[in-house]
Amino acid sequence: MRALARRLAAIALLLLLALFALRAWQSTQGPRLQAWHKIVPTELDADDIRHADWNRYLAAESRMFDQVHRDLQQKMKPEDRTPINRYNDGSLASQMAFGQDWNRSWMLMPVEQPRGVAVLLHGLTDAPYSMRSLAELYRSEGFIAIVPRMPGHGTVPAGLTREGRKEWEATVEMAMAEATRRAGGRLPVHLVGYSNGGALALLHVMRRISNGERSDVQRIVLLSPMIEVNAFARYAGLAGVPAFFTRYAQSAWLDVLPEFNAFKYNSFPVRAARESYLVTSDLQAAMEAVVARRAMGQVPPILAFQSVVDDTVTAQAVMTRVFDRLPANGSELVLYDVHRGRVIDPILRPTATAWIRNAFKLPRNYTLTIIGTASENDPAAVARSRPAGSSDIQARPLGVSYPGDLYSLSHVALPFPAEDPLYGNRPSGLRVLQLGNVAVRGERNTLAVSQDSLNRLTWNPFYADMAARIEATITASERGTSSP
Repeated sequence: MRALARRLAAIALLLLLALFALRAWQSTQGPRLQAWHKIVPTELDADDIRHADWNRYLAAESRMFDQVHRDLQQKMKPEDRTPINRYNDGSLASQMAFGQDWNRSWMLMPVEQPRGVAVLLHGLTDAPYSMRSLAELYRSEGFIAIVPRMPGHGTVPAGLTREGRKEWEATVEMAMAEATRRAGGRLPVHLVGYSNGGALALLHVMRRISNGERSDVQRIVLLSPMIEVNAFARYAGLAGVPAFFTRYAQSAWLDVLPEFNAFKYNSFPVRAARESYLVTSDLQAAMEAVVARRAMGQVPPILAFQSVVDDTVTAQAVMTRVFDRLPANGSELVLYDVHRGRVIDPILRPTATAWIRNAFKLPRNYTLTIIGTASENDPAAVARSRPAGSSDIQARPLGVSYPGDLYSLSHVALPFPAEDPLYGNRPSGLRVLQLGNVAVRGERNTLAVSQDSLNRLTWNPFYADMAARIEATITASERGTSSP
């Protein structure tokens, strides 16, 4: 028996060594690391962030941005200064081509007396830019919009090799403290999160409740929330083990790509994948603690938007792990279905969309809305809703069609209207690289980036309906009622 155990242990060790060698070899085959993969910004640590206020955070951030810019300009090579390199000042992908550096933290103030405060949290590898349209919506409704930059974001991809969930969670606490101060106990506070920001938003609320504290927000709004990620993220850290040897430094990266997006990294370090998984793990633990305290009734109403198909997060988990646990508190889950036209539906993967087909059969404590085509022959967009506790399904035309050249929405599309100058598909008049309008064709395995990434939808064709639902939530929170 012992001999068998030793033999199995030896085989396991050999397999690990083989995997290590394979990963090390793979890291030497890809593109070389550039200056933006090597310069690691120095940011406030989690404790410093928790003890800082909004102005101190902005001041430290400004110093850091200035230092990173100086370091980059010194280390960039002439061949790096291309027309679409975001780090080339004056390029089509430079942040300043958009009139403001939306990579930094910022705040929007309403024209008149504030009616509320909203904190908006961006996603992983993103920047505060991704919350720009929603922040403008809140400002137009009389809210102060506070949009913090999560540490490690908005500068260079190497920032995510150091910063992680502890710094992100501390930043949320700092921003919420600023929101609470400005609300003064008189104004409603909303917490809005996109992707990883959605997980951080829920984690903040759940932790307070699990610790016996009252929620410091009256409404939660989520877009493509990162409730659950694929199993690989859990063990992603192992992929970076060869990076302990300098020769295999590139193994610390899952993707090393050209950086042509002014407000989002294309390159992706191993540590970021691991940290995103740990955020979701922390969130699940916090929710379990709230359930154990029988305190889910203290969770404020949630309005969430999620594409039925999502290659970044597990779409179904938003329903099963969050909404199905909520009491009847006025929450609503809005799902964007795939295009089920008779021409497109046959080429969709049935396994990717099957989970939503019977969603209306069970009664729920929240309103479930599914937006999709009227029928296989009618592309008119229709919102079908089953209110909380009701057996009736209500249908409401949106007044627009499901675009014929789209087969679905995507994880990254939800926060952006068609007019967005970076991610939208309508010309903005700015001299910038508009990713929502990129359409390139040629032979496969030729581009340095995947064709899938270029074809991924980056704007929301149903943004107007989403905005109207958020506006209704804002009105409801001011009245102290549930949104319809």
